[in-house]
Amino acid sequence: MTIPTLMQNHQRKVYVTQLHKAYNELSQALLQYQTDRNAVSLTEAGLSTSDSIDSFVNTYFKIIQKCEDSINPCFSDSYKSLNGGEVTFFEGTSYVLASGVSIRIILSKYTNLVAQIGVDVNGQKGPNILGRDLFFIALYKNGILDEYTTDATAPLTEEQRETIFTNECMGAGKVSGWGCFGKILNNNWEMTY
Repeated sequence: MTIPTLMQNHQRKVYVTQLHKAYNELSQALLQYQTDRNAVSLTEAGLSTSDSIDSFVNTYFKIIQKCEDSINPCFSDSYKSLNGGEVTFFEGTSYVLASGVSIRIILSKYTNLVAQIGVDVNGQKGPNILGRDLFFIALYKNGILDEYTTDATAPLTEEQRETIFTNECMGAGKVSGWGCFGKILNNNWEMTY
């Protein structure tokens, strides 16, 4: 192997490690939120409005910066897909956590989801590419963090995740941003693409 290939493989492992840490931090905070409210679901616990999401983030995370209804400066101004296309970003308030991770959590309009979460594992730092340092995660009503689909409940099957990966993460042109996280879940927390 050449030095550039080794460096690229190392950087991919770093991104996945940072994503796994963010995933664990989110999972633990969600479980604690539900436990603190003695609730059987996140919606019963009250995670159902933009204000409750803001309160959740402020209570369960150490925040170093908050970008009210804005991407910048918590996230980069623009992101590209793996194929060089433009990545669309959803509206909402953004936060930079003490770990350096940027998150954006918005309520979902779909009945099977609580929220959609954008995660940049290294904040504004490059490469600002979907599937490298930017990922989108769906928070389902059953409390599971998984890939996003409007017509199923979590956990998704490997086949569902693979389809979303092919159509969205690896899609050409303007993409929604979904699919990359599911591929990493399918590959046991490895970035094989």
